[in-house]
Amino acid sequence: MSTETKPAYSPGLAGVIAGETEICWVDPNAGLMYRGYDIHEMAEQASFEEVAFLLLNGELPSKEQLGKFSREVATQRELPEPVVKMLRLMPRGTHPMDMLRTGVSMLAPFDPDLNDHSHAANIRKAIRLIARVSTLSTDGWRISQGEEPLPEKLDLTQAGNLFYKLTGKVPQAWQIRMLDTIFILYADHEFNASTFAARVTASTLADMYAAVTSACGTLKGPLHGGANEESMKMLDDIKTPDRAESWLKEQLAKKAKIMGFGHRVYKKGDSRVPIMREIGRDLGKRTGKEQWIPICEKLEETMEREKHLCANVDLYAAPVLTMLGFPPELNTPIFAASRVAGWCAHVVEQHDHNRLIRPRSLYTGPKLRPYPGAASKGA
Repeated sequence: MSTETKPAYSPGLAGVIAGETEICWVDPNAGLMYRGYDIHEMAEQASFEEVAFLLLNGELPSKEQLGKFSREVATQRELPEPVVKMLRLMPRGTHPMDMLRTGVSMLAPFDPDLNDHSHAANIRKAIRLIARVSTLSTDGWRISQGEEPLPEKLDLTQAGNLFYKLTGKVPQAWQIRMLDTIFILYADHEFNASTFAARVTASTLADMYAAVTSACGTLKGPLHGGANEESMKMLDDIKTPDRAESWLKEQLAKKAKIMGFGHRVYKKGDSRVPIMREIGRDLGKRTGKEQWIPICEKLEETMEREKHLCANVDLYAAPVLTMLGFPPELNTPIFAASRVAGWCAHVVEQHDHNRLIRPRSLYTGPKLRPYPGAASKGA
């Protein structure tokens, strides 16, 4: 017989408050703040490096602090040679997220601060991870395509360097600004699945690399970061705006999962969508691929009418990244190159005020029953 009163249960931990944070607030009524600053203002005016500094340190940097932080990130981008050799050993066709997850784990023993969980050491590790997650994705991709990794360009921002490392060409200022804005929009999102996974791992007093490896594994899933890769497959299937409504209704009739819609927190729409939509509209004009955003808008309109579901940022991020020239397989690693700033900030916060995260489960198995051999024991 149970000696415990059956606890309350929230499937998927929906609405459960699992901790406190000073880093980010997702307002269910479509707002998003980093350390008290509105995401819309930052997306228009800030740089990713400025946002990363804010997430890690709690306050915006001075001009001197931002310059120092940006240089520190740039000088830490290069991967240890054994890690590059490991990327070369991956089978052809390995998904970039699998390369990234494995690469983050392998970076760990090369960090002299690995097992020092002090605040200062964690900040140093965070800078290295912010620098190198991007490099793992660009170097891994080039190797998988039979090409050699390119050297770092220290004078480029994280966004600019990612462009360069993939294409071999220094991007134009407008391309860098667009990717910088995307990085800012994706930099943190409170206790999302990958961040929570990182905090659970960190709460055991495992190191930051273990926590970020957990986050990378979680981000890969199509119900989280992998959604933007799947969204592009959907848009490729639809092809033109006039097919969007009928395609969606057909999929809904089959009860198929539609990527890029719904959110566990937002009730009135994802606050990042309008900014990403405008980037997409601008890119459509610049690239001559103006069909993608109208397809998304028609899907939005139909889904809201049919299922009362709003689009999330992944619906628009997919065509935006495609129009910027990135292969769909790199959508989620590019997401990770931004979100690593948030992951690291949360690991720092977790270690600074640690308590082991250990929820309970609701047992639904058989009631207590005798083991068949118990009666004959001792006979």
